[in-house]
Amino acid sequence: QVQLVESGGGLVQPGGSLRLSCAASGFTFSIYGMRWHRQAPGKERELVAVISRAGTTAYADDSVKGRFTISRDNVKNTVYLQMNSLKPEDTAVYYCNAYSQSSNYWGQGIQVTVSS
Repeated sequence: QVQLVESGGGLVQPGGSLRLSCAASGFTFSIYGMRWHRQAPGKERELVAVISRAGTTAYADDSVKGRFTISRDNVKNTVYLQMNSLKPEDTAVYYCNAYSQSSNYWGQGIQVTVSS
C-alpha cells in the first residue's frame, strides 16, 4: 500500500523555521521525483519545490528561493522541505507528491501556520 506521510508542521512565528518531512512507503522511492505543493485558504494548490530522482532541485516561485530547501534521503525514503525566514503568506496546507511517468501519489497534507 502506497503511503506518503507528512510531519513537522505547526504554528511558528514570522521569521522562524520549520522542517517538513514526508515518509514514503509502498513503492520504490528512489526512482520517483518528489514535489512539495501548498494550498493557502481560498487559493488553488501551487507547486513549491521539486527534486528529481537524481537529486536535482528546482523552486517554483521567487518568493521561496533562498528561504526553502528541498532534499531527499533515499535510504530513509524521505523527502524534506526546510523552510526558513517564514512569512505569514507561507501559511498553507503543505502536500508532498511522488511522481513518475506512470504514477502520481499524494500525501494527506500538513498545516503550516505562520503567525505572531
